[in-house]
Amino acid sequence: MLKLLTAALCATICLSDLAEAQDRQRLGYGRLLTNDFFGDGEDRWRTGGFQSSRVWGPAWEGMAPSGFGQLLELRLAAEILAPDDIRTPDPSDRPYAGALSIGLHTHFARGPMEYSVGGDVVFLGPQTRLDEFQDAFHDTFNIVPPSDAVRDAQIENDILPNLVAEAGRSFQVGQASSLRPFVEARAGVETLVRAGVDFTYGGGLGQGELLVRDGVSGQRYRVVQADWTGFSFVVGADIARVSDSEFLPSERGIGLEETRERVRAGVMWRSETGISGFYGLTYLGEEFEGQDEGQIVGAIRWRVPF
Repeated sequence: MLKLLTAALCATICLSDLAEAQDRQRLGYGRLLTNDFFGDGEDRWRTGGFQSSRVWGPAWEGMAPSGFGQLLELRLAAEILAPDDIRTPDPSDRPYAGALSIGLHTHFARGPMEYSVGGDVVFLGPQTRLDEFQDAFHDTFNIVPPSDAVRDAQIENDILPNLVAEAGRSFQVGQASSLRPFVEARAGVETLVRAGVDFTYGGGLGQGELLVRDGVSGQRYRVVQADWTGFSFVVGADIARVSDSEFLPSERGIGLEETRERVRAGVMWRSETGISGFYGLTYLGEEFEGQDEGQIVGAIRWRVPF
């Protein structure tokens, strides 16, 4: 845990110094909370996560700059993965895992194409203290906590790199909607290639804004925001080819599903006073051979300006 805090502090200081040295300014902040309690309520598998972004760059002009590294995003994330039964799990179920990460990403545009490229340092295992956090949270709200056996069998301590790259292009469909196909590649903690599409209708979500994709749900959240009011509706889907996952170690006899599907929908609302909220649902397909069905996770974000 001390290593994590030290790395986070160093990254924040270095990023702030770099922003000042190259005449950058803070452009925005965004976050998204995911949990299956807001979805199917089952408390299993991809059970909970949080991702936040802080962005620095030159003056925002409605789109990312063309230069690689001009706009920088400091990304922090946490995720808990658990077996279906957190007391006495089936031997073929996935092991418990906690993951904390800190990373630096850049967003840029070349012509109509939008790119996001970056890397994260991911901390796995009991060193993250996420099992203790979940245990205390469940105890507070009188929810059954993970058993000692489940926590003892969790993914071991490790520190790993994770590289992420995405390319997408937005197409205007009429006056009130847009379509954005994208491709994504990840290598490190999980190695995969993904292709998908996002469709947005109504409001102003994404118009003159910077959106960042959540790693668990695939939902995109606002980081650099424009002034608009009303409702925006989003739907999307993607499919991935997966070659490796540290969360599903083969040495434990877990068979990795080579394809993963996600289907999502959500609604974004923003008032004239700047109060805003987002709620979305994502269906996650099976990730390993012992998983007999998919799951639904919810994603929420709210903002009340002061």
